[in-house]
Amino acid sequence: MDLKAIAGELVAGCREGREAANLTRLYAPGAVSIEAADMGNGREAVGLDAIRGKHDWWADAMEVLESEVTGPMLHGDDRFAVIFRMKAREKASGEIRDMQEVGVYTVADGKITREEFFY
Repeated sequence: MDLKAIAGELVAGCREGREAANLTRLYAPGAVSIEAADMGNGREAVGLDAIRGKHDWWADAMEVLESEVTGPMLHGDDRFAVIFRMKAREKASGEIRDMQEVGVYTVADGKITREEFFY
């Protein structure tokens, strides 16, 4: 897949709830995911298992009430960005949060090798 196809599939998967399936399909085995802040598990997750763990943590901790995905916005031949907006409820406390972040993705050899989140 080329950059445009990978970016389009990532966005479609986020909109349609196929994020877990897209990890296997779109990400390189050694992909790196970097958060803007440590949410209790460190800022950096290395490898698909670690990135899956981040997704599992999110699903266990949060309930998404509303979400919007904007993009992708392509940059050159190896990067793209996506804007995520959501309203989510923290399951433990019931606190509702409005969130917004930008994800910047790097692609090499037909797979996502790096994702960085800004919020």
